[in-house]
Amino acid sequence: MSNILVSVAWPYANGPRHIGHVAGFGVPSDVYARYQRMKGNQVLMVSGTDEHGTPILVEAEAEGVSPQEIADRYNQVIVKDLCNLGLSYDLFTRTTTSNHEHVVQELFKQCLENGYIYKGKQKVAISPSTGRTLPDRYIEGTCPICGYDGARGDQCDNCGNELDPDELLNPRSKINGETPRFEETEHFFLDLPALAEANEAWLRTRQGWRTNVLNFSLGLFREVKPRAITRDIDWGIPVPVDGWIDNPNKKLYVWFDAVIGYLSASIEWARRQSEPEAWRKWWNDPESLGYYFMGKDNITFHSQIWPSELLAYNGQGSKGGHSGGYGELNLPEQVVASEFMTMEGKKFSSSRGIVIYVKDILARYQVDAVRYYISVAGPESSDADFTWAEFVRHNNEELAASWGNLVNRVANLLYKNFGCIPAVNPDKLDETDRALLEESKAAFDIVGALIDRQRQKAALGEAMRLVGDINKYISATEPWKIKEDKERLAAVLCTAAQAVSDANHLLAPFLPHSAQKVWEALGGTGTFSPLPRIEEVEDLDRPGFTYSIITGDYVLGKDVHPWKSEPLEEGAPIAQPKPIFAKIPKEAIQEELDRFQAQLDERNAKAQARFEAAQAKLKAE
Repeated sequence: MSNILVSVAWPYANGPRHIGHVAGFGVPSDVYARYQRMKGNQVLMVSGTDEHGTPILVEAEAEGVSPQEIADRYNQVIVKDLCNLGLSYDLFTRTTTSNHEHVVQELFKQCLENGYIYKGKQKVAISPSTGRTLPDRYIEGTCPICGYDGARGDQCDNCGNELDPDELLNPRSKINGETPRFEETEHFFLDLPALAEANEAWLRTRQGWRTNVLNFSLGLFREVKPRAITRDIDWGIPVPVDGWIDNPNKKLYVWFDAVIGYLSASIEWARRQSEPEAWRKWWNDPESLGYYFMGKDNITFHSQIWPSELLAYNGQGSKGGHSGGYGELNLPEQVVASEFMTMEGKKFSSSRGIVIYVKDILARYQVDAVRYYISVAGPESSDADFTWAEFVRHNNEELAASWGNLVNRVANLLYKNFGCIPAVNPDKLDETDRALLEESKAAFDIVGALIDRQRQKAALGEAMRLVGDINKYISATEPWKIKEDKERLAAVLCTAAQAVSDANHLLAPFLPHSAQKVWEALGGTGTFSPLPRIEEVEDLDRPGFTYSIITGDYVLGKDVHPWKSEPLEEGAPIAQPKPIFAKIPKEAIQEELDRFQAQLDERNAKAQARFEAAQAKLKAE
């Protein structure tokens, strides 16, 4: 039995999640966590909403509310979205907890003591109209390295190089288009050059990473510069240094604190279990493995920044040092980054109306239909395009017609002929029956090996190949024509039912909601496929501050490891089955395209109105 840490990228609390988001960090991480639990490993899956930084502050000012109110609002929305999607977090929390603040400050102080954080000066971008510091990602311009016009103040997505805002050519604010001015102010820096050798050496030991992720990560070390980890801002975690801790206008930078959330969430989870040291099994035991799931725009922070913070805390850079009270912390085993998903050929953009929000698609379609499409057609190792036509096709042809209809046919034949799982005379099993049962049992090793290697698309394909072969078996044996030989009928239907049960086990990490229904259709009782729940909790260190978390009970019982063929229970009653998957009318495709176009038209109209209002104001002045 192994300890597996599943660390899931923290969604920023400035809006609801859309399909592009959860295709990168959400569904793949959940598939992996569910699979590992079914194998009997001890999984800790953690994340939460990322709630600091200027974007939330900007939105709060625009609405005339506090940043905490904005964070509270979207925390609730995101928690509901991710729970409804069935993501099995042991703890989904947030970064505005007292626990998170304490853990972040502890890491900062130890990194500072070890010499990997130092004080210096840096030019920061200031909005001329408001006098407020602009976040790096809110500044766009031309990349000085590759010439791409659309590079951000922290990174160029075209060439992948890290940048500082003042390096951009023709910089402009994404908020209002004005040209920022740059002023030199005092900050603390993370000494990435002093950690680069250890960081790169660790990367070169990585096995099984997606080639594009590892190559991009190694490319980050062509030129490494220190990075400021504080900002001139009044919304964030206080800097735990004399003269800074009480300064309302100096806070730790959001990217520094957010990645520490994996550790702080683990510690919060342990505290909520009344086992405050339990988190150490996943963080201090060198045999424990940590897998980090995200979109490719987050690779830098998980293969360079977070490992550097961990190395700095452990005292394992060029300056030496020692770990603090949390002990020597494990570096990631693997950074599992997905590529981007577009929508009908266009880049997802909430501001431009090119978006499918999780809450909207789940309101209209079955949740496992959404999970299936993300898994079978998502951006695992190359960019992928969400199209309504393909979503409907996959649902209708594969989920409803192939898998759902198979389950219904087998359960219905059992119900009509026996009313239960009948006893089987082994002498009535022929070579065809035995071949199918051997195939379904062997599929666990095949599918499992693919999930282990983060090849979830191929794993799902293998599971659905078995579904196809069971359908062929049913067509070949024609159990509805077996009238006289009840023993042979029992053998055929039990063979089919066992293979369907095996296929359901293989599909359960991908389709947890329907897996429970299939389990029950074949006479199973109790919980087979656990789902998450939302709980309202009080902050562990700040009485009166309450918030929602996602959590759940995902262990099925002692020594219950259902990643294997489990014999069906003889005599288990079979009820009259109900359809598990519904076909989507083809008319829905055009309806969704029309809805999409209406979103675009509405956004364009609002943008034009704002432009005309601004022009009118200029003329009046």
